[in-house]
Amino acid sequence: MQLYRAIDSNGDTVEFWFSERRCLAAAKRFLRKALKRHGRPKRIVIDGSQTSREAVLSCDTTDRLQDRSRRKLKPIRIRQSAYLNNRIEQDHRAIKRRVRPMLGFRSIASARVILGGIEMIHMMRKQQGKYTCNRQPSVAEQFHMLAA
Repeated sequence: MQLYRAIDSNGDTVEFWFSERRCLAAAKRFLRKALKRHGRPKRIVIDGSQTSREAVLSCDTTDRLQDRSRRKLKPIRIRQSAYLNNRIEQDHRAIKRRVRPMLGFRSIASARVILGGIEMIHMMRKQQGKYTCNRQPSVAEQFHMLAA
């Protein structure tokens, strides 16, 4: 099982997606979803996974070929290093801290639901929630507003 996550340079969560496998098709699906919702970045920092690199190259090429504007899109720069992705690893620590005591998941369905909830609470703590712009409600108040 693989949890794909993307954050921006400020540490805000851009996108997350849970997959049963770490394969090229899953990486492309995640990247297409992130690019569709948030636009093209200038550069992407990834770990040493060759699958992630191929997904970025493939999605970038497809995106540039389908561009109908008159401007020339520059290719997305890929920075691939085990040490450059420390920011995402530190952000991912909060999720690992909650999942580790559960000793994994028994089913894919429960993993999707639990990880989605953990990510939502994590985004609220980083004040990325829908209700954080008006006043500063607590995480419990935000959760109550979403559940109501």
